[in-house]
Amino acid sequence: MTSSSLYRTVESLLEEHPHGVLPLIQAGDPVLRRPTQPYDGELGALLPDFLHALHMTMLDAPGVGVAAPQVGVGVAIAVMRDPGATDPQDTRERQAFPFRVVVNPAYEPLGDERVTYYEGCLSVDGYQAAVARPRSIRFTGSDEHGAGFDEELHGWTARIAQHETDHLSGVLYIDKAEIRSLSTIDNLARLWSDTPEPHAAGLALGFDVEQEF
Repeated sequence: MTSSSLYRTVESLLEEHPHGVLPLIQAGDPVLRRPTQPYDGELGALLPDFLHALHMTMLDAPGVGVAAPQVGVGVAIAVMRDPGATDPQDTRERQAFPFRVVVNPAYEPLGDERVTYYEGCLSVDGYQAAVARPRSIRFTGSDEHGAGFDEELHGWTARIAQHETDHLSGVLYIDKAEIRSLSTIDNLARLWSDTPEPHAAGLALGFDVEQEF
């Protein structure tokens, strides 16, 4: 996509949805399977409005992250935020963090520890599946102002960062999931809501659960 066509795509999208909540693309659309182009300032003065729309879309869903391809834009930009766990006994290391923008992000595992939890996606509406991911990662990229970051993330925050960065490579969480774990959200709540750990689901559905911590 050229700079001018990317600009026009975002400009048209924002004009069609002036209140800021954008339609979420669902699995099966090719835009979710194409690697995105790196962002290099192509949106200019449109960038703040686009980021605001991504933020509003994430809050409306509601979700903890939205990547640009999920609204039909193939550029390496995503937004993230998490209010954190409400249950003090939650084992997922789910720490609250405020809204942030990540541009051209990348990650690499730190250590060998991997953990399995159920995960969902706003672009695979109505389902969740168990995904084993590195517990800790090195996360790099820049923010909306071009300031670089290079940080270590752990637990649920690391999972969110991996999930959103994968979107920018055309990867959905179902590509990495234990497919036998796939569950409707209703069944997940009805059968496995007692604990976030997927051990019981793994035994009942016949899938492996990697090391917990």
